Amino acid sequence: MSERILRALMQMFAIIAKVDGINNTGRLIVQSFLKQQLNQEQVEIYLKVFDEYLESHQNASKRKEGAAKRTSLNSVKVLKICTQINQELEQPQKVIVLIRLLEFIYSSDDISEQENEFVSTVAETFNIPTEEFGLLKSFIADGGSVIPDNPNLLVINNHEGGYRNLSKHIYCETLSDDVRIIQIESVSMYALRIYGKIELQLNGQGISRERVHIFTPGSSLRSSKVKPIYYSDVISRFMSDESQARITFVVKDLEYKFKGGKLGLRDVNISEESGKLIGIMGGSGAGKSTLLNVLNGNETPSGGSVTINGKNIHTQRKDIEGVIGHVSQDDLLIEELTVYENLFYNAKLCFGNLPDSEIAKKCNDLLADLGLSETRNLKVGSPLEKTISGGQRKRLNISLELVREPSVLFVDEPTSGLSSRDSENIMDLLKELALKGKLIFVVIHQPSSDIYKMFDKLMILDVGGYPIYYGNPVDAVSYFKHLVNHVNAEESECNHCGNVNPEQIFNIIESKVLDEYGNLTYNRKVSPITWNKHYKELIETGIHSDKKHTDIPESIFKVPNVLKQFSVFIKRD
Repeated sequence: MSERILRALMQMFAIIAKVDGINNTGRLIVQSFLKQQLNQEQVEIYLKVFDEYLESHQNASKRKEGAAKRTSLNSVKVLKICTQINQELEQPQKVIVLIRLLEFIYSSDDISEQENEFVSTVAETFNIPTEEFGLLKSFIADGGSVIPDNPNLLVINNHEGGYRNLSKHIYCETLSDDVRIIQIESVSMYALRIYGKIELQLNGQGISRERVHIFTPGSSLRSSKVKPIYYSDVISRFMSDESQARITFVVKDLEYKFKGGKLGLRDVNISEESGKLIGIMGGSGAGKSTLLNVLNGNETPSGGSVTINGKNIHTQRKDIEGVIGHVSQDDLLIEELTVYENLFYNAKLCFGNLPDSEIAKKCNDLLADLGLSETRNLKVGSPLEKTISGGQRKRLNISLELVREPSVLFVDEPTSGLSSRDSENIMDLLKELALKGKLIFVVIHQPSSDIYKMFDKLMILDVGGYPIYYGNPVDAVSYFKHLVNHVNAEESECNHCGNVNPEQIFNIIESKVLDEYGNLTYNRKVSPITWNKHYKELIETGIHSDKKHTDIPESIFKVPNVLKQFSVFIKRD
């Protein structure tokens, strides 16, 4: 956010502040807003700017004659500032500004008509939908006495079945008072408040009852008395679609031997449902790609089983045809064909029972969803002679599988060779697909903090195919810190910026022994077998759940006969 925009925002806060002074809560709200954007030193600088604007505005107001004239003048100023910053703030930032302004106003019991008029002007200028503005106002003004009855509001407490109305609910045995979370649909944002005497932490930081907190991807609510409630638990309540057939993906005691007899995977256990994005990480030679190939049915395990809704994917392949999709690290694109032609001819080989017009519609809709419509008529080209970018190649490669609409998708290294921006775009796409009800497994290497937090679950493998962690990604940092008695083991992310550094995990896992001269040796402090032993004692027993689904999702996948396949290749040429 630029200096000019921050100064404009401080001026707007100052205008909306009461003429007879600002209470401490109001000033803390401005400070909280600044802390989300800046470091501590800059927070102090802009708080001073706010104080200067506040003093200037109040002195000017006292000199003006007539309340109506003051109100009119201030309304013009607010409108001018909103218009000035409207095109420079992203929509989520605008929503946060509005939330802080509403908090600012409702920090006092005495709400003037002028203040309501100002904040309505801000919401309108920022193009925030009327329904969402109303939801935010009622959410911030509510002291907890009003029973929520809105599909965009979720309640967490120990009341069986919640309030039995339109609001969503998560049961938590130890929460007698409410935690309430609203969904701001237009920007896919979530905000929370706590009520009563609850003592909770959001990402390791205490939560104020007077404040609305933004519930970002990777966040978790917890305390010594409350079982952790993760971001994925919350969004799954808002995103669940009961009309779709659900998937239960269960891996039990999985083992895989290479041809020479060497074990590549050892006693892997996984239990997941639709709507999750699962990350698989590990060092070189840990068995990540081997695991992916066994889970998607390309390789047969030497022990254990992989089932989808009770159907074994290796022995009952016919029953799950079209349910699984796999995106390899190397793309499968035909260089001489355009973006659209690659997708269309691939779809022709998947849907032998559909007419060309219906296949074309599927392809056009998918290209639009993936942001590839503008490049649809460009030839794909080779990696050496590019006509589309690396990120576009990855999205097109993923679309070759998505066109079949699989319920379970396996993706191998989707971000390799891409810029940080393209990597985030690809992972945003995969996260969105997961939220729409797909179960997605991703092998990934060195993710950024933002990408790392997108995962709902993380599996870490160590050399030799030993599973050593399976659970929430952010918790993985403190889990390994605790095992080696690390200082500040509870800190899993930076207190100032909220970033998580996944490299910490592998620094701990693969840390080396020092010799008598203080030089690193090739011997590890903790062996894969020891890490696996901790995993079996602390994690593995709680993996499998009682939830089971039996119906296999319907698939429109139907491979055409040999004659039709031949005609597709003739047309392609």
